[in-house]
Amino acid sequence: MTEQTEKRNPHAEQVQRLADAMLRTALWPAVGVVVTGAVVATVWVGVSGLLGALVGGAVAFASSFATLFMMRKSSAMDPMAVMGIALGGYVFKMLVIFGVMVLLRSVDGLHTLSLALTMMAVILVWAGAEMVAFKRAKIPTIIPD
Repeated sequence: MTEQTEKRNPHAEQVQRLADAMLRTALWPAVGVVVTGAVVATVWVGVSGLLGALVGGAVAFASSFATLFMMRKSSAMDPMAVMGIALGGYVFKMLVIFGVMVLLRSVDGLHTLSLALTMMAVILVWAGAEMVAFKRAKIPTIIPD
């Protein structure tokens, strides 16, 4: 066996492929949600609504990119470890988002409802797009060595 064959990790390759598919599928719909949220919040509230929507979109994008980062960094690990990292990462991200919302609630220049609604919409759209990408990617359940 060659060195390249020994280093090949079919599980890591599939996780990387899935991460790429998730990014491609989710990016533009999420950008559209941020733009829509910003326009609606600006018309509804004004500049503070615009700023709130943009900050909410940025927080949601950071959360979504963190998922992809964790997938890429853990892809070569044992599949059970990847699942543990995914679950732990999800809990950590929710705590960080909660903390960010608590801290940003007191910022006068941000309309918190616009921030929260845009953030929630982006996270939901991104998660839905990730599910679509997973279904389309046809990742095998059992990967023979």
